[in-house]
Amino acid sequence: MTQLSDTQAIILSAAAQRPERIALPLPDSLRGGAAAKVVSTMIAKGLLQEVEVNARRGELVWRETGDGHGTTLVATDAGLAAIGIEPDEAETAPANATEAPPQDPAPDSDAEAANSTRTPRAGTKQAALIAMLRAPEGATIEEITVATGWQAHTVRGAIAGALKKKLGLDVSSEKVEGRGRIYRIPAI
Repeated sequence: MTQLSDTQAIILSAAAQRPERIALPLPDSLRGGAAAKVVSTMIAKGLLQEVEVNARRGELVWRETGDGHGTTLVATDAGLAAIGIEPDEAETAPANATEAPPQDPAPDSDAEAANSTRTPRAGTKQAALIAMLRAPEGATIEEITVATGWQAHTVRGAIAGALKKKLGLDVSSEKVEGRGRIYRIPAI
């Protein structure tokens, strides 16, 4: 599994929640040379890819290429897998894309996100995570890290991004004496 820095995990988690997996804007704390270094490392690892866009249409641009064109950053399938999110084929940008596909408007409410048709594939770490959270006793971050091999920040990103945003699941948490913070998906 790819070892990610906290900044890389934040960028990929945010991209997973955006239409067309656009990684821009980057976190406010990441600017200048530091941003360039993080992005170039992520591109080299295959976690992000540059896709040509028309800068005149107001699309978010990572760098200018001239003639009103630029590139934006898109999370790759490998980037999503690195944070424990199964790629959704319907949102995958073509590898030879020269222009970013039109962006869909964001859902108007959590209810629209919950009505999504996305479901996890059986036998994946995401499916195991959901099974652990659906158990009556729920699971702690530490228990999930042991079961999946993920780091704690990846577990949190998967809960917030894949389960809550993408799948629309209602994940609750509570502090339990002697066990710590427990995460659960209420029984249907």
